[in-house]
Amino acid sequence: MSTKNILIAGFGGQGVLFAGKFLAYAGLLLDQQVSWLPSYGPEMRGGTANCSVILSDTAVGSPIVSAPDVLIAMNLPSFQKYQPAVQPGGVILMDSTLIGEAPSRSDVTVYAVPATQMASDAGLTSLSNMILVGKLLRECLPALDTVRDDALRKVVPPKKAHLIEANQRAIALGSAFEG
Repeated sequence: MSTKNILIAGFGGQGVLFAGKFLAYAGLLLDQQVSWLPSYGPEMRGGTANCSVILSDTAVGSPIVSAPDVLIAMNLPSFQKYQPAVQPGGVILMDSTLIGEAPSRSDVTVYAVPATQMASDAGLTSLSNMILVGKLLRECLPALDTVRDDALRKVVPPKKAHLIEANQRAIALGSAFEG
């Protein structure tokens, strides 16, 4: 796998930090070197939120992802801000329900996933983040999919264990999405 620099961005309440934490734990379960660096505005819910995740076979020197290999953009302001920073040849996964414009770049692979609409249709209203993570696992990190259930059990607190199955369904939806 070498190294994957991942940036997840959206607004508070979309599960940006949870998605990053899930990816970091999945990497740990596969004995990878991992960095997870959350960042959010003072407003938290409704404010800006982003999360840098680095998964590597070698030691991670810095937790900062300024030029991601993979961008998960969960809203339009995040998409507009971070899409120019994605490495040429990189990947952008975007929630096309909330992002109504196409990328201005032709040197990246783009997956436009209507994650918010899919979550709503499936009765998983707050899990568009995990739908996008499911697509990420399928397209970019298939090895992590082998430990997804164990990683979910690590990041979902015991008092919310009833949500593990819903998160599994959301990941499966994203993984199955063609587009």
